[in-house]
Amino acid sequence: MVQYQSTRGHKETISFEDVILSGLAPDKGLYLPDSLTIDNLNHLTEEDLSYEDFVKTIFIALDKNSAKYVDDLSLYSGFEHSAEPVLKDLNDTTLIMELFHGPTKSFKDYALQPLGAIADKRLSELGERGLVIVATSGDTGSAAIQAVKESENIDIVVLHPAGKISDYQRKQMTTVIKENVLNIAVNGSYDDCQRIAKEILSDNPFDRRIISLNSINWLRVMGQVSYYVWLTNQFTSPINVVIPSGNFGNAYSAWFGRSNGLKINQIMCTTNVNDVLKRFIDTGTLKPLITKPSVAPSMDIQIPSSLERLIHDLENDSALFYENFTKYNKSILSENSLEKLQHVFSSKTYDDNDIKSEILTLNKKFNIVFDPHTVTSVRMALDINSNIPTVAIGTASPEKFSNVISPIVDNYPEISSDHREEFINLDTNGVEIIQSIKDKFE
Repeated sequence: MVQYQSTRGHKETISFEDVILSGLAPDKGLYLPDSLTIDNLNHLTEEDLSYEDFVKTIFIALDKNSAKYVDDLSLYSGFEHSAEPVLKDLNDTTLIMELFHGPTKSFKDYALQPLGAIADKRLSELGERGLVIVATSGDTGSAAIQAVKESENIDIVVLHPAGKISDYQRKQMTTVIKENVLNIAVNGSYDDCQRIAKEILSDNPFDRRIISLNSINWLRVMGQVSYYVWLTNQFTSPINVVIPSGNFGNAYSAWFGRSNGLKINQIMCTTNVNDVLKRFIDTGTLKPLITKPSVAPSMDIQIPSSLERLIHDLENDSALFYENFTKYNKSILSENSLEKLQHVFSSKTYDDNDIKSEILTLNKKFNIVFDPHTVTSVRMALDINSNIPTVAIGTASPEKFSNVISPIVDNYPEISSDHREEFINLDTNGVEIIQSIKDKFE
């Protein structure tokens, strides 16, 4: 039976039932399965399954204990049409996998729709009402709200950095007026939001169960691995993938799939000016800098949470790595780990000028409008001189960033909403944020 263990070595393991509702492990690490393989999923290429049934099969293969939660559950009820990803050719060797046709027009829907449904079912089993705490750089928050807004067993708090996401992204969250939804605009960066969320998850100042729907929750990885299984099944040969990267959950899911049998050759991560991942991949040194606002806000991250799982896979002692990181705000991979990292991963940075220029250039070339995140993956994919297919991951619809695109692309409308918004604005004071949550839900 699969058990889940902390990346930092905490001896106690937990079951699938517990990992559904888990945040951080007691030692503040992230949960990982102790052993499994997904090699046996290759046979799915010969089966005529809906994408939802395909994902259910993957969940069950990853952990048989998930069967009782997914068998009779609608995992993608928020999708108006099939949840199957859209794969498009750009040229003979370059493709794009569009993952933005869900309810919030972001790839986050692919993992959060199932996670929300499964978490609600588990809480119903326990007879509990859970409190979800989510930090967002723009997309996770709205996807999480859409996943649980109708839940009878979940209240949700979303922390977003005030003024540092697009108006469209903010309004996707703040126009959802529900008794079980609280939006907080934090006067700081995404990393501030993430730090506060982790502190709340770790210390739990409330008299109820706290749940994370951020990428620290293992089910997020299960949902994202699923579309990489689907993707590799579309090819007879190995492929490269290029991923716009912020919190590293998407890239880690590709790595996890590759480590367990998927035909993925290289994993390429694009960043904006907040290039912590590129510096890490190039040097093995994890050292955050001051977060700079950009036109691609979902990548405005300096401390990628999901990177911890990769470091655990690479390093003999990931606990020591993060102990040093906590102490010195910097930590360095061993030479052997760096070699393993660079064998699979590479990265390229695009600043705001690059992003704006490529939106226009690629629009003229393909007659397609790409959002400021996806455009980086498309550009890098096109620049790869590879004899195997290279797939750019499309993470968001361009309409979410019409404020950036409309001044660049002729006749592209700036999309706005006049729906009433409801949120509170607070400083990075954890005590005040906790009190505001209590005022709303207790």
